[in-house]
Amino acid sequence: MPRAQRVLFVTHNMPRFVGDAAGSFVLRLAVALQSAGAQVDVIAPAAPGLSDNEILEGVRIRRVRYASDARMTLAYVGNMAEQVRSSWDGKLALLGLLRAMRRAVRQRIDAAARAGEAYDVVHAHWWFPAALSLWRSRRAGDPPLVITMHGSDVRLAQHTAPARAVMRAVLGEAAICTAVSGWLADTAHRIVPDATVAVSPMPVDARHFAPPAASATGTAATRSGVLFVGRLNAQKGLADLLDAMVSPAMREHDAQRAGKATMLEVVGDGPEREALMARAAGLGLAERVRWYGALPQPALVPLYQGACALAIPSREEGLGLVAVEAQLCGTPVVAYADGGLIDVVRPDHGGTLVTVGDSRALGEALARVLTDETAAHQRGIAAREDMLSRFSPEAVAGRYLTHYRQAVR
Repeated sequence: MPRAQRVLFVTHNMPRFVGDAAGSFVLRLAVALQSAGAQVDVIAPAAPGLSDNEILEGVRIRRVRYASDARMTLAYVGNMAEQVRSSWDGKLALLGLLRAMRRAVRQRIDAAARAGEAYDVVHAHWWFPAALSLWRSRRAGDPPLVITMHGSDVRLAQHTAPARAVMRAVLGEAAICTAVSGWLADTAHRIVPDATVAVSPMPVDARHFAPPAASATGTAATRSGVLFVGRLNAQKGLADLLDAMVSPAMREHDAQRAGKATMLEVVGDGPEREALMARAAGLGLAERVRWYGALPQPALVPLYQGACALAIPSREEGLGLVAVEAQLCGTPVVAYADGGLIDVVRPDHGGTLVTVGDSRALGEALARVLTDETAAHQRGIAAREDMLSRFSPEAVAGRYLTHYRQAVR
């Protein structure tokens, strides 16, 4: 067989509707693979209100029920590990999820083989929980397993000793392992020294994430303020950004603008929302922060296009696709030099990196971007060109088709 044509995705995160941010990059990869000639089917968890079977952007998705509606809350919201750690209901729901996914994958592989349409590859996204659900379930003649690590799964093993042994066992069954950034690949290799982990990021749809129309003429579009997009928890670092907004450099920048204060737009939700709103008020930022909550991807585009800069003060970010989206929109990114962000936000291609946890340096970098609009525009152009060369669906699909061919061999 010259190349893999039929691929079965197994994932706990997959968009629930067009424009949903949950697992959007997994859908983007599936769509890109199908555009390249492959056939992709997806098995993902069910959730209240979702159809058991659907087609989303041409990709067939089977949603697997694993508990009652009231307890099917583990997937799609980004807090699976917290739910499992904090309650017995979460632990029982996880066991149900693993069993249901395992059974569904087995049924799908066997049915495809009987129909003469056997899969060439099973591609599990995140070793926990997707690849874990397949552990010790494989039979002779089954398609090879490819496992991609996206960030939260590696951080789980990095910070939880029992998970490291499980991760080693799970990765040991894979024909090919990939990670979406160099930092993730290195971290995974330290946990599983015997594993060879290739760096292969996920794609972003450049058709939707593009600069505002005025930028196409070579002139800078009107932009204002700082944007943050991410979950409102400690790892994403919004507290540091709030401190940066009142740093000496930002105060001086605002003073030079006749006291016109820089606005901060916050997109996202999470467990620390109330605490962060209180922190903003305590810093005197109550009137300068707009809290949007979680938004679908199409709603992000005008926000990226209208911001002077996107700030990403995250720690241990798996890759940072938000940075890719913003830079595709020609928006300069200022980020912490940590995790996968080092792969995405490159100073020699328009990005700005600062020391992790240094909110003063973060404020200084933001002030520089905000002050020199011409330089920021040039940074945005350079960053967009870099993103197109590395994160377009066509480029990423080509790399994964190569991984699939290697797995088959």
